[in-house]
Amino acid sequence: MGQGTPGGLNNKNLPGDRKGDGDSSKKDKKFEPSAPPSRVGRKQRKQKGPEAAARLPSVTPLTKCKLRLLKLERIKDYLLMEEEFVANQERLRPHEEKTEEDRSKVDDLRGTPMSVGNLEELIDENHAIVSSSVGPEYYVSILSFVDKDQLEPGCAILMHNKVLSVVGLLQDDVDPMVSVMKVEKAPLESYADIGGLDAQIQEIKEAVELPLTHPELYEDIGIKPPKGVILYGVPGTGKTLLAKAVANSTSATFLRVVGSELIQKYLGDGPKLVRELFRVADDLSPSIVFIDEIDAIGTKRYDAHSGGEREIQRTMLELLNQLDGFDSRGDVKVILATNKIESLDPALLRPGRIDRKIEFPLPDIKTKRRIFQIHTSRMTLADDVNLEEFVMTKDEFSGADIKAICTESGLLALRERRMKASNSC
Repeated sequence: MGQGTPGGLNNKNLPGDRKGDGDSSKKDKKFEPSAPPSRVGRKQRKQKGPEAAARLPSVTPLTKCKLRLLKLERIKDYLLMEEEFVANQERLRPHEEKTEEDRSKVDDLRGTPMSVGNLEELIDENHAIVSSSVGPEYYVSILSFVDKDQLEPGCAILMHNKVLSVVGLLQDDVDPMVSVMKVEKAPLESYADIGGLDAQIQEIKEAVELPLTHPELYEDIGIKPPKGVILYGVPGTGKTLLAKAVANSTSATFLRVVGSELIQKYLGDGPKLVRELFRVADDLSPSIVFIDEIDAIGTKRYDAHSGGEREIQRTMLELLNQLDGFDSRGDVKVILATNKIESLDPALLRPGRIDRKIEFPLPDIKTKRRIFQIHTSRMTLADDVNLEEFVMTKDEFSGADIKAICTESGLLALRERRMKASNSC
C-alpha cells in the first residue's frame, strides 16, 4: 500500500527525535559544581502564601532590645558618675582630714574651762589686747575660727583658760545679771490694791509716769522733768507695792534691782554693773529703774579701811555719775526705796539727782479701814467679825501688819476646819 502509518518509519532518523539531541548535549556540556545550599540547618518544607512572609526575620531591632540598650546606657552613666565621685573623694580626702583635725582641736579648746574678758583694743587681724576682771591686760592672739568682723573694742569675749587667747565671742553683750533684772511680765498689783497713799500716788505719777507719757507738758511750761524719786518710810508702808503698781500701769520697760546685787566680789565689777544697767535702760527707753534698799550702797562716805568698803563707795560714785553726769539720761526715770533715808549720802539726795522725796507714813484710821477692806474683800467672814475694832485700835499697824492679821485669821480657820474667819481667830 502506498500509504503507510508513521509508526512504521524508523524513529531514529526523524528530525524531531529527542534522543539524538540528548546525546549531542551530553557531549557538548562541561562539568559544573552544584550551587551551595541557600541555608544551613534543617531543611524546612517550602511554604507559600502570606504565612511564609510573616515568619521572615524583621530588619529593625525588637522592643526588648531597645529597653535593654537603654538600661545598659543608664548603668554606664551611673558607673561613670560613681567613678567621678570616687575620684573627687580621693582628691578631697586630705582636706577633709585636715578639717576634721582642726575641728577636733577647736572642740578641745572649747571643752576646757574658759574665762570671760573684755576686748580692749584690736592690734591687727590676729592679735588684740584683752583684759579680765581678775588680772591686768594681756597681748594675746585671736584664733582663726573667731568671727573677726564682730569683734569691736569693749565687747565681751571668751578667752582660753591657760594661754588667754581669744577663742569665742559672746553674742549677747548684755550682762546676764542685767537681763534677769528686766521685768518681763507685769506684776498683778495696781493702784486700786493700794489702801490710801493718794498723795504719794499722785506725786509718783507726776514725777515718773507723766514725763514718759506727756513730755510736751513740761516743755510748754519750760522746765525739765524730774530725773528720779526716792520712797522712804518705815517698813511695811507700801513702798515696794507702789513700785509694782507703777510697773503694772506703765508701758515703759521696768528694771528692778536690789542694792545688794550691785555689790560684786571682784574689783570694778560693781561700777561696771551699774554702767551696764543704765546702758540697757537707755537702749530700751522709755524705761524705769527701780533700786530697792538703796542704803546697801548709798551710805555716807567715810574713811574706809578695807577693800570691800572702798569698792562699795566706788559703786555708789558710779551711781552718782549715772544719775547726773555728762550723759543725758533721756527717758530713763529712777525710783529709789529705803527705810533709812538719814543714812544716805547727801550727794545722792541732792536736787538734780533725786528731785522728789516721797514719805510713806504709818496708815491713819481712814487708810487702815481701806486696807482692811482690800484684804478682806475675797475672804469669807463670819457674822461676829467687826473690822472697826481693829481699825480703831491704838496699836500702830502698818499695811504689812494688817495683811498679816487677815492671813493669820484665814490660817486659823483652816486649822479648825472652818470655811469662815471668825472674830475668835
